[in-house]
Amino acid sequence: IMKIAVTYENGQIFQHFGHTEQFKLYETADGKVIRAEVVDTNGSGHGALAGFLMQNGVDTLICGGIGGGAQAALAEAGIKLYGGVSGDADAAVSALLSGSLGYDPNVHCDHHDHEHGEAGHTCGDHGCGKHSCH
Repeated sequence: IMKIAVTYENGQIFQHFGHTEQFKLYETADGKVIRAEVVDTNGSGHGALAGFLMQNGVDTLICGGIGGGAQAALAEAGIKLYGGVSGDADAAVSALLSGSLGYDPNVHCDHHDHEHGEAGHTCGDHGCGKHSCH
């Protein structure tokens, strides 16, 4: 039995792993889904989500964007990652099971790059500690 988690929102693959509020969990055997349920993360974010998936026995994750820290936590937990996927959650699982899922093995979450673009960053968003900003 393989247990697949998909970042989930309204039937679609949610695109920001660290802000996922629900996963749809699929239990599969012999290339078919035998059970599926939607579970709430109860406010767990970023690093805690890998632990949440481990507790639920997940061995495979399908998601959209995901940051490096979360990728490392998943790798440490032995969870296989299929990132950079969008569209219908059920269809993505079917594609994975049939060996035809299109995913990006080099996916990373660009979300943070917008805040820290090449033109420097603003201190208002996250506090810069004791150093001065320009």
